[in-house]
Amino acid sequence: MSKKIELFTPVNWTNYSLIDCGNFEKLERFGDYITIRPEPQAIWDKKLSDKEWKEKAHVNFVGISSNSGKWDKFKKMPDNWELIYQHPKYQLIFDLALTGFKHVGVFPEQATNWDYIYESISMLKNPNPRFLNLFAYTGGASLAANAAGAETYHVDSIKQVVSWAKRNMDASNLHDIRWVVEDAMKFVKRELKRGKIYQGIILDPPAFGHGPNGESWKLEKNINEMLKDVLQLLDKEEYFLILNTYSLGFSSLIIDNMLQSDLKIFNLKPKEYSIGEIYLQSEQKVDLPLGVMARLRNI
Repeated sequence: MSKKIELFTPVNWTNYSLIDCGNFEKLERFGDYITIRPEPQAIWDKKLSDKEWKEKAHVNFVGISSNSGKWDKFKKMPDNWELIYQHPKYQLIFDLALTGFKHVGVFPEQATNWDYIYESISMLKNPNPRFLNLFAYTGGASLAANAAGAETYHVDSIKQVVSWAKRNMDASNLHDIRWVVEDAMKFVKRELKRGKIYQGIILDPPAFGHGPNGESWKLEKNINEMLKDVLQLLDKEEYFLILNTYSLGFSSLIIDNMLQSDLKIFNLKPKEYSIGEIYLQSEQKVDLPLGVMARLRNI
């Protein structure tokens, strides 16, 4: 039997656009400002000329080392600004910043998951749903879950990033997200011991990283153990799960093989199951892949 690999992309962005991508870079509009940033997966040629890129852009990220760099401004712009994500049923506001790590504080492709989270929570029969965001970064998924009415737990190992997510919650006029600065694996194992249950969970792990106390994370080494633990935290009656990974060379079939095996172990049979790639389409009609993903739902 052939296996269907699906493609996922956000549909509700009006204040963000991928203008062009290629030659290991991407040209993006975040609200009123246009950035040039590195993109290791954009190995093809740009559609627009270098001159057109520079004429459009306000700022360009220049790498200094493998994990840091600086921003060269072509035009006047602030170091911090707001970006609004407007869904027909909810609104999120992000505090963006020019960081030394090429990020600005939001992964726009993840908006497709925010919408899925909001929709899934709205479908639950449980009047007091609980949602867990692991490797939560600046909290787009946490904000969407909170906006949908879930008791939301936001877990990230970096205190400054959690503080950033809290600013996004305040800007979005949301309240009472539970902030957890901890190694994700440790948190999950502790929740298992406590017998905690969640109706929704998203994992968006990095390729590698470290917890607040030096705990080591390597995607291909640790993700299967993490997934087995996470599946045991799901409410057996109604649940949804998103696993999203951005790592060069990591296939959606890897995720599928792992999930299919682990679901059998815990006798979970979701009504909906999909695997595939998440991407953004540029204004030049080029699709930029930005990770592989699995979604499953039993509601």
